[in-house]
Amino acid sequence: MKKFLFTLVCALFMAAPSFAQGLNDNGDNIIGEYMSDRGGSKSKIRVTKNSDGSYNAQVFWVENPNGKDGKKRKDEKNPDKALREVDIDQVVLVKGLKYIPSKKMWGDAKIYDPTKGLRVNATAEFETKDKLKLRGTILGMGVTLYWTRIK
Repeated sequence: MKKFLFTLVCALFMAAPSFAQGLNDNGDNIIGEYMSDRGGSKSKIRVTKNSDGSYNAQVFWVENPNGKDGKKRKDEKNPDKALREVDIDQVVLVKGLKYIPSKKMWGDAKIYDPTKGLRVNATAEFETKDKLKLRGTILGMGVTLYWTRIK
């Protein structure tokens, strides 16, 4: 019986690192699809991992993609004139978001607000398992957004 307990305890200690990896301490738990509802305007965002280990977030669906003229809306307020013809349901919101293991959050990137045409400093962290809290700040002032995981 003592041998069994000793073996069980040893197995648990050896398995602990794999349990920790299951928590994705490398930041990959941000990968997925999310629903955003900002002021009644709903959109879906896909977070993917880049080859350098950073993450991007791109819109892939918006509730109302067409303007009053019936045509697909474009990212007309983008400060980069070359991106103003991108469909509103294909806008990249975040590029190069990096995971910061010591803080268990992501940062060191900019988040883009297509409604205002602004890029501001971005951080992200999970408030719950499926609720991602994003904070955009500029000059000490900011806005907090929440994205809910859907996939």
